[in-house]
Amino acid sequence: MSKPRKPKGRAVSGWLILDKPLDFGSTEAVSKIKWLFNAQKAGHAGTLDPLASGMLPIALGDATKTVPYVMDGRKIYEFTVTWGEQRSTDDLEGDVIASSDIRPTKDAIAALLPKYTGTISQIPPQFSAIKIDGARAYDLAREGEAVEIPAREVEIYRINLVGCPDANTAHFEVECGKGTYVRALARDFGIELGCYGHISDLRRTFVAPFAEESMVPLEALVALEEIEDRDERLAALDAYLIDTGEALSALPHVPVSEDQAHRLRMGNPIILRGRDAPVGLGDAYATARGKLVAIGEIDGGEFRPKRVFH
Repeated sequence: MSKPRKPKGRAVSGWLILDKPLDFGSTEAVSKIKWLFNAQKAGHAGTLDPLASGMLPIALGDATKTVPYVMDGRKIYEFTVTWGEQRSTDDLEGDVIASSDIRPTKDAIAALLPKYTGTISQIPPQFSAIKIDGARAYDLAREGEAVEIPAREVEIYRINLVGCPDANTAHFEVECGKGTYVRALARDFGIELGCYGHISDLRRTFVAPFAEESMVPLEALVALEEIEDRDERLAALDAYLIDTGEALSALPHVPVSEDQAHRLRMGNPIILRGRDAPVGLGDAYATARGKLVAIGEIDGGEFRPKRVFH
């Protein structure tokens, strides 16, 4: 029997909060970061289109186990809508499919926004990653096939009209939940205002729990390639990483002893003792001496590990 192949790269773990540049795909960005850090594993939490810039949280190593908890977090986008044209992709990349000479007033735009706050029903764009009968909607759209994408509920916590620099454009900021398409907001605003519209600029500034000041420009990382000493270069890159456990800050926290940590890492449940011990909290994370040990479920006074960290 042949021995299993040793994974290529370093067993480095943590989150890099990349400030993704324009005209750079999310998958391309992950590949670049994985190569720069010489990491064994990498993944991202929430795709950004090539025409969008801003926060792209990238998980390295064991941090990939925490990606679902970041995917579920709130997000903030700044975006510009250009009025007068509806496009096939709902952004600058697509063909013009409808046009109008009407331009909305600032008051008309502001009056529309309460309707798009709270839990709303939204139809994703034709060019999206939604799967239709096993195929991505954007693949079907590129083949010229018109697809019916069912509406789904998304959460808009707030949406602000930041300003209208001229009659053709309006700037917004939106805080929203998982699965919200900002391009669809621009499309729907334009249709409802009777003038059509599409996204002409889009930037993500926040993905919970990571703050805007955590973002690292790609050029800052690429510049470190000039450091000839490999260990020194990798140490400089690693200094930008955020601890894996930071992604779980919204979950209940359970400190455990070293003996309990060993049991959890072996995949065994532990009993939570003490007067203040939680009985049933759902998902939580456990640490020992400040180090992440496991993500699991608290039920019946037990912590049952689902993902462990070594």
